[in-house]
Order: sequence, then C-alpha cells, then structure tokens
Amino acid sequence: MAQVRVVIIGSGFGGLGMAIRLKLAGFTSITILEKAARLGGTWRENTYPGAACDSPSFLYCYSFEPKTDWSRKWAPQPEILAYMEHCARKYDLLRHIRFDTEVTEARFDDAAGVWRVRTAAGDTIEAEVLVSATGQLNRPSYPALPGLERFGGRHFHSACWEHDVPLDGRDVAVIGNAASAVQFVPEVAPRVRRLTVFQRSANWMMPKNDRVYGAREKRLYARFPFLARLYRWWIWFQFESRFPVFREEKVMTLLGTAAARRALRRQVPDAELQRVLLPDYPLGGKRILISDDYYAALQRENVDLVTSPIDQVTRDGIRTRDGRHVHADAIIFATGFQTTTFLAPMRIEGPDGRVLEEVWQQSADAYLGLAVAGFPNFFMLYGPNTNLGHNSIIFMLECQVNYVVQCVQALAARGLRYMDVRPEVVRAYNAELQHTLRGTVWARTDHSWYKRADGRITNNWSGTTLAYWWRTRRPDLDHYRQVPRVTTVEAAVSKVA
Repeated sequence: MAQVRVVIIGSGFGGLGMAIRLKLAGFTSITILEKAARLGGTWRENTYPGAACDSPSFLYCYSFEPKTDWSRKWAPQPEILAYMEHCARKYDLLRHIRFDTEVTEARFDDAAGVWRVRTAAGDTIEAEVLVSATGQLNRPSYPALPGLERFGGRHFHSACWEHDVPLDGRDVAVIGNAASAVQFVPEVAPRVRRLTVFQRSANWMMPKNDRVYGAREKRLYARFPFLARLYRWWIWFQFESRFPVFREEKVMTLLGTAAARRALRRQVPDAELQRVLLPDYPLGGKRILISDDYYAALQRENVDLVTSPIDQVTRDGIRTRDGRHVHADAIIFATGFQTTTFLAPMRIEGPDGRVLEEVWQQSADAYLGLAVAGFPNFFMLYGPNTNLGHNSIIFMLECQVNYVVQCVQALAARGLRYMDVRPEVVRAYNAELQHTLRGTVWARTDHSWYKRADGRITNNWSGTTLAYWWRTRRPDLDHYRQVPRVTTVEAAVSKVA
C-alpha cells in the first residue's frame, strides 16, 4: 500500500484518535500540528476548579484503548489529560507532534495533489491529506460589555483560568451560568467573601449522581475487561435512549421535565429561587446540565444570583439595568465559546482560490460534518452538525476517524491524486439534515450555542449516535469525484516526451 502523507491540526481527542487509527492502518507519514506546548486540546486548556467531563468516564475514552481504573463516575480534568498523554506515549505519537506550531493557512495545489500548510513561524508542510481536529469548543467567547476596559480588578475566561489571581476572601463576579460555571461555582464559593452569579437565562439541570469507584470495582474491571465493555455499552444505551427528548416525543419529554423539576424542588426549597432557576424553554432546547452541588452553592449566604441584565462594568464592579451596583475584585467569564465559526482564524483555500470561510459565510455546511465540496482531501473531525446533546462525543469522533481512515486507504489503493465530495451530494445531505432539525426542540428554542443568530442549526447532529455510525461506517466513494494521480492525457504526454 502506497504511503499517504497526512497533516492533522490539533492534538485533542480527535487529533490523537486520528493519528492512532492511521498508524494502526499502516500509515506512518503523519504530522500533528499543535499550537500549544502540550497536547490535550480542551482538556489542556480548561483547568478551572472542578473541571470534569459531562459524559461518564467509561464512555469518555477510546473503544480501542479502554481505561478500567477511572477514579470516579465523572472523571476530573487532570485524569482525562493523563489518559490522553498515556495514549500518545503508548502509540508513539509524540515524535509525530510539532508543538508550538500554529497553523495560519492551508492551500491545495491541484496539479501536485497536495496541501501546503503554512505555520505562524513561516514554515510550510506538504501533505496529500489535511485533517482539521480543532473541534468546536476552542475559541472562548467574551461578551461586549461597556466599561470593561476601565475595570480595576482582574478578569478572565473560565477556559483560560488565571490561577495567580487571588480569589480567597475577595468579591468575585461570575458572568454566565452554563456548563463550566456549574462546575467551578461550587468550588469557588467557599473560598470567596462574596460571589455574584449573573444569569441571563436558566438551564435545565439533572443530578450528576457522581461517586468514587472503589478498589474492588477497579480490580474487577481490570481482571475481566469484558465487564468494563458491557458497562460502557450499558451507559451508552442509557444515554442513547434519551434522544427522543430532543425530538419532543411526548412521554419522554414529560418524564424528563418532571425529573428535572423534581430535582429543583428537592434541592431548592425557596419558591422564588425555584422560579428564577426554572427555564422558560423546552427541556433539551439548550445543553442539559448535570450537577450535584450547583443549586446548593447558590443557596450559600455569601452567594447572590442576579438576573437583571448588565448595563456596564465600572471601575470596581458591575452595574445592572435596574440600577444595582455589585462590587467585584475579579470577574470570571463563563460565557462559552465561538462555536459557529468552526475553523477560524485559519485560512483554508481550495484549488480554485475559494476560501472556506467565505464559502461558509451564509452557513457552515459539510457532508456528514466531514467533507466540503471544492476542498479535496480535506476532512474535519467534530465539524458542522456533529455535536451531541445526549451522548459522548468520543463515539462520534471514532465514527469520523474510521470514515477518514477508509478514505485515505482509498486514495492509496486507487492511486488517486485526490477525492472531492460532489456538490450535489453535500446539498442533498444538508437539505435532509436541516429538514430533520426543524422537527427538534433546538429549532423551538430562541437562542443557544447550537445555532447561528439567524436560527440555522449548524452545530448539532439531527439524530442518534447509532444513526450517525450507520451513515459513516463505510464511505460511499461514488459520492466523491475521484481524480487519478496520473491522468490518461498526462500519461500520453509523458510517453511522447
């Protein structure tokens, strides 16, 4: 089998999984470009107190490299990062990674059939295949708040936690109350003098029911790996069975909503606080959060929940539209990520000079979230419409990795210069996808990070993970324009010469 050079951008779960599966398939000319000095992606960057996965640990690892000694049901950030580093060492990936190497642009040379990837340092790397594994949650989003520049204290985003900022005994303001906030607020609240959480909208929340795995359980799973696999599949099935909530299936939605309301009433006895914490949109319309201690943290004497919109930031705090002034020594933004711009700020240019960012000006569309017409031999992991609201993203990444490996194998086996997904295939796929998405709860929710400002849902997959596995289990090569490495005309010219 001919070797194919592959450049992978990013060393998170997607990038590492891609490289491992390529190596296992016999491809060794692999380069992983990582902008930071350490691998890990989001699990390297998010080091805030209490950071942990929101998929159970046994689902949050590769199926081909199961971990049976997780410390708890929901693994903390350091343990996840350590697992990723273990995978990189075991599969000898470190020699393939170029750290401190940020990609600025990539251009496809049609004649040569190669991508020329340019770095911020001015280097150029060539490869037949380019895989973006930058993910959807890598560019922090900051709100445009008037007066922030004159704030006298420190401010930072939860995804870029500044551990040198003194919080103990200080007044701290948290702007945002979603997935990151529900993890770090309970950790920070006992340390500060006063914590004020600014909530724009309430979130549906379910109990996490976290627990430590005992030594006996770990020994059992280590001795009988098939039990660990069964446990993993049982967790996957439990989460998969919840998907009907997102299609607003009546019984499942009623049961889920009742469970969330019950948990709120049980943990928050105050009727007024219950009212403030009860969402005004359907269950599943935004990310369903999980926590065992967030509601308890909000009821501490030194914690306030503010729902009035922010008017401006002052020199020593935040003023709300109802005239209240909240003193703050530090401001923490828990305001999520820029999720609908995908590959920005990289410039990805196809053979005809088209730039992907411009092609996606109206909407980020891709075939299976993996390929874009006019950008040959270019694949994405965790691309448009591949996010989930109900199960582990690792499952989706493995589906995508398996698909891309088969495409690389086809390039090698068929002697192709490149393969380019057909425009009509992309259009038909996305028309079907968007039609299905219109029947989901996300379409009936005004604002979420799953969708653009114009309402188009660009982040979430429209079905179950099982359905996605079925669609990606084997690439249909007829969906691609396949250009041989040496065309008939080129061969004839070469022969005459």
